[in-house]
Amino acid sequence: MTDTEKIAFKSRLRRWALDHITQRINTARAVIDQAKEAANSEEKSSAGDKYETGRAMSHLQQEMHSRQLTEYLKELATLHSVNADQLYTAGRPGAFLRGEGLAFFIAAGLGKNQIDGETIFFLSPHAPLARLLQNKSAGDRITSGTINTTIKEVF
Repeated sequence: MTDTEKIAFKSRLRRWALDHITQRINTARAVIDQAKEAANSEEKSSAGDKYETGRAMSHLQQEMHSRQLTEYLKELATLHSVNADQLYTAGRPGAFLRGEGLAFFIAAGLGKNQIDGETIFFLSPHAPLARLLQNKSAGDRITSGTINTTIKEVF
């Protein structure tokens, strides 16, 4: 792969991550709005406890999704701060590291995904595995939990 192709590949990964996080944000906002609507439209019945329970459940759901939304927004901010348009020789935010049968993109915590038939772990720069990959270069061995691989290339 040429340097231009490597940068284009990382840009595609970054774009995929942006789209994925944006979709999560939009979904969380929609669920929050639905929970607000449900809490506001809950009718008072003769069984007052049922009314209060329904409103409480709506508020709990709203709070849970608000926390998720906050995390997604933090992840989006982290992704925006990552420079994927530069080539790197060691693990750091914005780097792509390929090992035996799997790869890592240190940009956003989106977990394990299949992109173009390749297993790629999207890691937040703050994740323990990303910290383990910090300053690792081609030829270095990585062992963490079920991951045991040698880094073949970094860009």
